[in-house]
Amino acid sequence: MLHELGFGGMLFSPLVVLMPMAFILTAITRLALHHLDLRRYIWKDAWFDVALFVCYLAAIVYLFGNYS
Repeated sequence: MLHELGFGGMLFSPLVVLMPMAFILTAITRLALHHLDLRRYIWKDAWFDVALFVCYLAAIVYLFGNYS
């Protein structure tokens, strides 16, 4: 189970840490697709990026949130 993070007396959601991880993975995937010239096969770039981010975020939450 994910718990809030304490920093300086303030409590933060675990998504504060997990969302940048998903964003970094999305950026790396975008760069790899651009480098391999596979972005031309994607019909709607923005929707693909959002869907990729959501999939990475769901995978990270599943992996790191499964403590029990």
